[in-house]
Amino acid sequence: MAPVKKMLLRFEGKDGQFRLEVSPSDQLTSLLSPILDKLPKSVDSTTITLSNRPFGSDARKLSALEGITIERVGLKHGEKIFLSYSDQAPLNGHGSVPKSIPTQPHNSSNRLNGLPILPSEDVIITEAPVTSPTTIIKNPWEVIQQSPLDDRLDKLDGKIPRPRDQKMCRHGPKGMCDYCMPLEPYAPEYLAEKKIKHLSFHSYLRKINSATNKPELKSSYMPPLSEPYYRVKRDCPSGHPQWPEGICTKCQPSAITLQAQPFRMVDHVEFSSPALINSLLDFWRKSGSQRLGFLYGRYAEYTEVPLGVKAVVEAIYEPPQMDDADGVTLHEWENESAVDEVARLCGMQKVGVIFTDLLDAGASDGSVVCKRHIDSYFLSSLEIAFSARLQAQNPKPTKWSDTGRFGSNFVTCVLSGDEDGGIAISAFQASNSAVEMIRADIVEPSADPSVMLVRGEEEDDGSPSRTRYIPEVFYRRINEYGASVQENAKPSFPVEYLLVTLTHGFPTESTAVFNTSDFPIENREVIGESQEFRSVAKQLGVGGKSPEKGVRSASDFHLLCFLHALGILSKEEEALLCRVATTHDLADGFQLLNTPGWATLLAILQESGERPPKRPSPLSYGAIDGSAADDEQLAKRFKGASLR
Repeated sequence: MAPVKKMLLRFEGKDGQFRLEVSPSDQLTSLLSPILDKLPKSVDSTTITLSNRPFGSDARKLSALEGITIERVGLKHGEKIFLSYSDQAPLNGHGSVPKSIPTQPHNSSNRLNGLPILPSEDVIITEAPVTSPTTIIKNPWEVIQQSPLDDRLDKLDGKIPRPRDQKMCRHGPKGMCDYCMPLEPYAPEYLAEKKIKHLSFHSYLRKINSATNKPELKSSYMPPLSEPYYRVKRDCPSGHPQWPEGICTKCQPSAITLQAQPFRMVDHVEFSSPALINSLLDFWRKSGSQRLGFLYGRYAEYTEVPLGVKAVVEAIYEPPQMDDADGVTLHEWENESAVDEVARLCGMQKVGVIFTDLLDAGASDGSVVCKRHIDSYFLSSLEIAFSARLQAQNPKPTKWSDTGRFGSNFVTCVLSGDEDGGIAISAFQASNSAVEMIRADIVEPSADPSVMLVRGEEEDDGSPSRTRYIPEVFYRRINEYGASVQENAKPSFPVEYLLVTLTHGFPTESTAVFNTSDFPIENREVIGESQEFRSVAKQLGVGGKSPEKGVRSASDFHLLCFLHALGILSKEEEALLCRVATTHDLADGFQLLNTPGWATLLAILQESGERPPKRPSPLSYGAIDGSAADDEQLAKRFKGASLR
């Protein structure tokens, strides 16, 4: 039998060239699988067409060439075929996070205790984004769904008005000149006058968009934003094997030069009530251990900064955790999706995280030690890695980015001591470069909280890493002669290059959504506080308050989460309860009173709201000289004792 004759065909498309070895007797449709192996994963296989010349009118869809062989169409050895195809359209602009990803620091922080970590223990963030990190969306403004706040800020002019200059203006009251014309929202003189350190996101967007797209040139529109990407690009068009078997200048990341981020995604953090902070501090006052909670609220326009955005915090939920005097260890948060659903029904979302870092000064006057200042650090390297991972899990969808997302609105707040010995709030965000460096596994926390380590390309056992590519990392600083010099970031660099500071405060007039905070906070059994049926009965005033007052007392986020976990109310009744808790509408309150689910809840509380008295132990009957009574009094005193 004569050997089967083979020949090479060359293919060229918008993503590069490649070659395939085929047989003249092969059908053209059999080439679909090897062609897709050479193209990006986002290509729609039904749109692939073949042609003899670029942009030829004789292009035919590959799927329509069933039964036609290569020899029949007259293709010879070495001939070139031109491909045309399109990418699959994304569904929306929101990424989803797998439930298996824990919201806790990367386990590389275990290096702080000196123990080595096996390569199999490394955790890489694998959140499901809108598209592949390197996939460019053709028209993101048509398919990406932004938040209503971003859509509203996009429509604002953003110009900063100026009054008429009495000395320089020579025109009439209806005229305008260079001395009184409105300023752009990114005007440096206005930012310096108001001492605004960072541009708001939408001001930064206006600035780079004016430089990227010039309407007077009548050129095609280009999305002005692009997220940093420090990993090896997959599906390189050069045709070499995938990394780590092969790499080239097209797919390898460029050198990284760190510098201060000129903008911030959120400008201000506003706590709706001081009671939110006091409730978190109460845990430290009673136990001496640190505490962490997730911030739930909404984003709103911040008028103190041009085109600014603020995070309004309405509630703090404390997930399962193990607290120590020097830190917090998060446990698996099994009901995270349930809490997020209750927040959604209340018109809120997860906007950030807050934790304490307090140490009593020992002066018996309530003062604490100031550990975070300009000569030490404001956010440690481990905390920056923790914040960056949470921001990576909560990306911001935007139609102004070529990938459909840019940065994150997730904020990080710290309760720590200030220079006067008081307790102060600090608000931060990790920069976009920090998020990508953590996602790419380029850096890791250090035992020194003020510096971040650059990882090596070798694993802990000395073998080459097959999952990590470390590009060159540099940062710029001002030397002792006042000159800006570039330094190599290996082995470590200051954490200030990965931080963005935010302002914080409280409203002048309290506009809190929830008007009560008496219900016990979740996961505080370690200090003797627990959520029980009798706590619900006391909060709703079963048997005491009027039904209307009981409904108004349900305006507590922790109570709503507890009632959601019980599963007594239907979805419609729970949505009505959340609407009553946030809007305080009496008409909705009376409607809730007449629902069968609320009647069932009140009946259960009337039957089990009060805990029955405990039966005495058999040993107590034989107690002598009232020792049982003494033991009971001792137990009561121990239960109320402070662990400070």
